[in-house]
Amino acid sequence: MTRENRPVRGFVPTPDRLVDHMVDLLFDGKAVAHEERLLDPGCGAGAFMKGVLRWSARTHSPLPHVTGIELDKQLARETASQLCSNPQVNVIQEDFLRTRPGEKYHYVIGNPPYVSILQLDEREKAEYKTLYRSATGRFDLYMLFFERALQILEPGGRLVFVTPEKFTYVDSASSLRALMRAYDVRKLELLPENVFGDLTTYPLVTVVENSKDRRPTSILNREGDEKTAALPRGGASWGPLLNGPKSDLKPRRMTNVLSRICDRVSCGIATGADEIFVFERNELPDDLHKFAWPTVAGRDLDPSKGRIETRSVMLIPYNAHGTLIPLEDLGPLRQYLMDPQVVARLLKRTCASRKPWYAFHENPAMSQILRPKILCKDIARQPAFWLDRSGETVPRHSVYYVVPKDESLLDPLCEYLNGKQARDWLIENCQRAANGFIRTQSNVLKRLPIPYELVTDTRNLIGPMLNPQRLHPMPTVLEMVA
Repeated sequence: MTRENRPVRGFVPTPDRLVDHMVDLLFDGKAVAHEERLLDPGCGAGAFMKGVLRWSARTHSPLPHVTGIELDKQLARETASQLCSNPQVNVIQEDFLRTRPGEKYHYVIGNPPYVSILQLDEREKAEYKTLYRSATGRFDLYMLFFERALQILEPGGRLVFVTPEKFTYVDSASSLRALMRAYDVRKLELLPENVFGDLTTYPLVTVVENSKDRRPTSILNREGDEKTAALPRGGASWGPLLNGPKSDLKPRRMTNVLSRICDRVSCGIATGADEIFVFERNELPDDLHKFAWPTVAGRDLDPSKGRIETRSVMLIPYNAHGTLIPLEDLGPLRQYLMDPQVVARLLKRTCASRKPWYAFHENPAMSQILRPKILCKDIARQPAFWLDRSGETVPRHSVYYVVPKDESLLDPLCEYLNGKQARDWLIENCQRAANGFIRTQSNVLKRLPIPYELVTDTRNLIGPMLNPQRLHPMPTVLEMVA
């Protein structure tokens, strides 16, 4: 069975054109010697080893000792049979991440496997966390490859990896970024999104040298513009240096960040089965009206319109405090949910194994959701925010909502969020999505700096008292928003 029809966890084939470019970066300015050592950890089918052989033949340069390490036994044998007729080439079948560091290398190059923590079992997670500083939060195996490769890099040696760009800004990679700042990060090159075909990885080539020099890092963006900049110390995000315009918002000049002036900054409700709980308003059966709330998804928020338009409603089997209502108290909603086809669909959700079968993925914070708030899409080309003055609109999982402690902040805060300062900061700090879009997340929104002029005295911010009569069940809710 060949590599093409045998799945290998985390494998992403590297195009020859990118391989050759990375090999050029690896040897640029170097006087390569036969006795030097080069490693491709997770070598797969040997794409980078073949690229090094091509480079040596093309430039008439000495070929260093080339070693590939591959976990998959059959693939290691196949690659060895193709390449090891050259005495300078060797393929080892072993687990790079579980092998104790031994021999050091002058060059390390590769495309380490992309395997998120969600694909690891509990034993693997525990083992990696004992072995690696970078195995924190929602880590990915490619982050651990960075750490191990740097451990075995000779003084003056160079590493070139292509990986997803996420490690430059996600919180879970802060330990890795702090570790890398002990080395000389020479270059960060953002590649076109289509480098790996239909697979969207937001690829980044990273060049690191084992040097005590701390020269500015060369940063090449996807539009081809290049600049040099000093990476921040410690584990701080590199995102602002890689993305978007230079924002003039600095938290140290602010009196607040968004989380401090809000009771909640969160993603909307995830039902796990919107096709069961969400109806077009004119298709909702009459006897279910009292369980229905106007709802909005990200696709419903139109930047060309300044107001929220709700065409759909969500059935919510929870009370005012976000507690699941017992099935026997749901009346006609119980009858609907007990339909065999509905039950079968709800039981397919992952949350059904740990919660009542008709519950949502997470208990909704109804007492905060049903307050005047500000909404935004989770993925958008540009950040944009909408006011929900009534507080009656329920955001779905593709919408984030912001609930200020003081309702009088709604208008000035929404105006600020839609302004240039906040927009530039969000573009710099948000994750990238496909086709130039950005991904808004609550952990980023919470850190958004708020100018002191907007809130003069946070000590007096008191959340509005909530009127329980406004909350579910409310037979006339659809009439109120019609």
